[in-house]
Amino acid sequence: MSLTPVYLVDASIYLFRAWHSMPDEFQNHRGQPTNAVYGFTGFLCTLLEQTAASHVGVAFDIALTSSFRNDIYAPYKANREPAPEALSRQFAWAREVAEAMGFRCYGDERFEADDLIGTLARYWQQRGHPIVVVSGDKDLTQLLTTRDSWWDFARNKRYDSDAVYEKFGVYPEQIADYLALTGDAVDNIPGVPGVGPKTAAALLTHFGTLEALYERLDEIPHLSFRGAKTMPAKLRKHQQDAVLARRLTGIESAVESVLAMPDIQRHDLDEARLNRLFDELAFGAMLRRRCLDCR
Repeated sequence: MSLTPVYLVDASIYLFRAWHSMPDEFQNHRGQPTNAVYGFTGFLCTLLEQTAASHVGVAFDIALTSSFRNDIYAPYKANREPAPEALSRQFAWAREVAEAMGFRCYGDERFEADDLIGTLARYWQQRGHPIVVVSGDKDLTQLLTTRDSWWDFARNKRYDSDAVYEKFGVYPEQIADYLALTGDAVDNIPGVPGVGPKTAAALLTHFGTLEALYERLDEIPHLSFRGAKTMPAKLRKHQQDAVLARRLTGIESAVESVLAMPDIQRHDLDEARLNRLFDELAFGAMLRRRCLDCR
C-alpha cells in the first residue's frame, strides 16, 4: 500500500510569476498592489483542486542576502535585483493567506527555500512517502528518488528521475555535481570555463561524481567526447572553483527550524482569518468561494 504523497511548494517562484502576469489594477483600499498574492492564492486553490493534497509544505525565501551561501561566496546571487517594495510587501500577505488555508509554511534567515524543501523531502522520504516538488527550479530535481517527481506547475511539466536523466544526461543525485561543472547563471555560480552541459554529462556518466572525476583526471583524454584531450588542464586550473561551486549547488537536508516542526498535514481552513485577510486585500467573492470550496 502506497503512502500519501507529500507536496513541497517553492512559494517564491509562484509569487514572482503572479507579480509579472497579474494586472497592476489589483490593489487594496490603501492603493497597495496585491496582484502577486492574488495570483499566488489562485495557484494554491488550483493545486488543491487538481490534487486534493492532504500533506503540503510551503517554503518561502527570506534568506535572499543572508544565506550561508553568501558567507561561502559573496557574489552568490549578486546578479539579481532585489524585489521591489511593492512585491516584497506581498510575501508576508501570501504566507498569511497560505496559513489561513491550513498550510504549514516555512522560512529561515540562513537557509533558502531549496534547503527547507530538501529537509522536508528527506524527512518524508525516510518515512516512505513519495515526494512531489512543486517548482520551476531545476536545482530541486536533485532531491528526487525513483518514487518522486518534480512538477513545474505553471508549465505543466512533470519529471521523474528517468525524465531528469533524459533532459540533463545525469541522474538526480548527480545534479549538484553537474551544476558545479557547468555553472548556474541564475545563481551567479561560474562553474568551469569550457564545460558545457554535454561535456558535464559525459564526464559524470563515466566518473559518477565530481570527487571521482578529480581523482582520475588522467582517464579523460581516452574518453570519446569533443575536447577530451584538453579537458584535464581546464579542470586542474579551475579545481578550486569547481569544489567551491559544489558547496553552493548542493541542497541542505537537515535545517533545524524545519525539523522542529516537520508535520505538514494540512490543518482546517480558518475561515474567519481568511475573510479578514481578504477584506484587507480587497479580494472579491469569486476567489473567496474557491478558497472555501478547498477546505
